[in-house]
Amino acid sequence: MSFPSDTSMKTHPRIALIHATRVAIDPIEAAAKALWPEAETITILEEGLSTDRAKSEKLSDDMSRRIIDLSHYAADVKSDGILYTCSAFGAAIEQANDELSIPVMKPNEAMFDAAFDHGDRIAMIYTFQPAAQGMEEEFSEAAKSKGSGAQITSYFCEGALEAKRAGDDATHDRLIAQTAATIRDADAIMLAQFSMAGAAEAVRNEVDIPVLTSPEAAIAEIRRRVET
Repeated sequence: MSFPSDTSMKTHPRIALIHATRVAIDPIEAAAKALWPEAETITILEEGLSTDRAKSEKLSDDMSRRIIDLSHYAADVKSDGILYTCSAFGAAIEQANDELSIPVMKPNEAMFDAAFDHGDRIAMIYTFQPAAQGMEEEFSEAAKSKGSGAQITSYFCEGALEAKRAGDDATHDRLIAQTAATIRDADAIMLAQFSMAGAAEAVRNEVDIPVLTSPEAAIAEIRRRVET
């Protein structure tokens, strides 16, 4: 009796979703189900990363190593692509991409590209303070590489993440919408964290400019990279 090889048995691409907080899981899984139902997604959660990052002014070598080790684990379990969902670890994710032969994506790459299409004045609302600096740097680097003159202005929404973690989605969404309502002179608003995607409708009810979220853009892009 002969058995098919691993390659022939694999009828669906496997995508590893690596999280540093559990509140990012549902938004990206919903986007994957809607936009790439053929893909098999696996969840890898390491909550200690977000706890430790919140206590540190910068991304330490230890945290970077942990991020990269997670990517190698994902590759070892035969993933065809890797998508990180936490915005605070950009430099380490870039190194992971350099080390592996499969696509490894930062959470906001695709959303940044979408923002460039809407103008040069981009507002970003964020709920996890350590994420802001790294995302601002990544945005500026991406704009430069795309030949865009876009500039980013960041707005911290205090209390929203704590509400989300407590299961109070209504308060989370309301606080983000209130922050959005204070924004002036912007061509588009980005919601920085994957966990914020559920607030998009509430934000759109407060503003008359495009509101961009990470999960849908990220799934579309990781699919393009895996299938190319």
